[in-house]
Amino acid sequence: MIVVAIIGILAAVAIPAYSDYVSKAKFQDINSAISPVETAISLCLQENNGVLASCDTAAKVGVTLPTDAQMKYSGAVTITTATAAVNATAAAEAGSYTYINTPTLNGGIVEWDQSGTCEGVGYCKE
Repeated sequence: MIVVAIIGILAAVAIPAYSDYVSKAKFQDINSAISPVETAISLCLQENNGVLASCDTAAKVGVTLPTDAQMKYSGAVTITTATAAVNATAAAEAGSYTYINTPTLNGGIVEWDQSGTCEGVGYCKE
C-alpha cells in the first residue's frame, strides 16, 4: 500500500512537468520556422544600412514565409511592415503563446528584441 502511495505521489509531480516539457518542445516548431527568416532580415539590414523599410516583407528579404499548412504546432510566420518584426503564434497544444522578435541595427550589429507571451513562461529565450 505504501508503494502504491509513493508511486501516486511521484506521478502527481511528474505528469504536469512532463506535459509542460512536451508543450515547450512543440513550441520549438516556431523557432525552427523563424530562424531562416530572421537570418535573411539580418543580412538585408546589413546590406541596406539598417533601413527597416527595405527589409519589412518576405519579398524584400528574399524568403518564402512558412504557411499555416506547413506548420504543425503554430500559425503562419509573418513580418510586420515598417518594423520588420517576425511574428508567430503557437497552436493550442504548444501553449498558444505569441512570439515577436524585432530587429534594430546598433553600430553595425543587428540586435533582436524578443517579446510576446512566450517570454513570460520561458518558452522562448534569447
